[in-house]
Amino acid sequence: MLVATVNVNGIRAAARKGMGEWIEAADADVILLQEVRAPEELVAGLIGDRYHVVEQASALKGRAGVAVAVKTEYELGAVRRGLQAGLEPDDAGALAEPAVDTGRWIEVDVPELGTTFVSAYLHSGVADNAEKMAAKYSHLDRVTLRLAALRAERPADLPHVLVAGDFNIVHTPLDIKNWKPNHNKTAGVLDSEIAYLDRWFADYVDTQRALVGEAQGPYTWWSQRGKAFDNDAGWRIDYQMTTPDLAALAVDARVDRASQYDMRWSDHAPLVVDYQD
Repeated sequence: MLVATVNVNGIRAAARKGMGEWIEAADADVILLQEVRAPEELVAGLIGDRYHVVEQASALKGRAGVAVAVKTEYELGAVRRGLQAGLEPDDAGALAEPAVDTGRWIEVDVPELGTTFVSAYLHSGVADNAEKMAAKYSHLDRVTLRLAALRAERPADLPHVLVAGDFNIVHTPLDIKNWKPNHNKTAGVLDSEIAYLDRWFADYVDTQRALVGEAQGPYTWWSQRGKAFDNDAGWRIDYQMTTPDLAALAVDARVDRASQYDMRWSDHAPLVVDYQD
């Protein structure tokens, strides 16, 4: 199966700039989208009738939003919107997500592909804003609990888990062009954030990194400021994180980076991974 993940930075704008042509050319079986910022019925129309589309929109209008698109040749199983954090269903109060977390997590089971797919858009944070960082760490704690719950009991027809999206954290100096000026100064490059990836990658596999090895990049996001894109001064903050058995089936990873600045349809580029059984 071919799986793509991309932060579209507003799906309406992305569609105007060429997202549809990329979808047609990529021909992925599953596409995981973040920062959709549009209602589900509109998203489905922009993705096209070759795909089932499900979304968790944000309670904050014009913000966040995650979606999963699966080719119509596959039947969808259960869909779960939002982080449940491994809590018991009768704990209704605790299960209610704060508004700041909505539009950031959706799970879709696809039994024919043996996989639970998760599209995740994790908080970005601001290094010198204690309130925003507290919200980020609270969110990451909920992700940690949910990742453990997803791995704990896998149904026979869904042995694999694939969590993909914009994590807004680099893992090592290989994942950012300018490590030194950003390390422990900029959100996304703080050791306290990186510790979460260390914890998650103890149980799940950073599939792209496993395939490309100890190479610099390839990056998936470039600031709109200056000539970051032209100079490839990017960050690798978009991931496909999989259970080890699925990672073992990955044979190729690529970043569909535009050939030039004015041909981009998002400030992120799609990460595409090919899994062969």
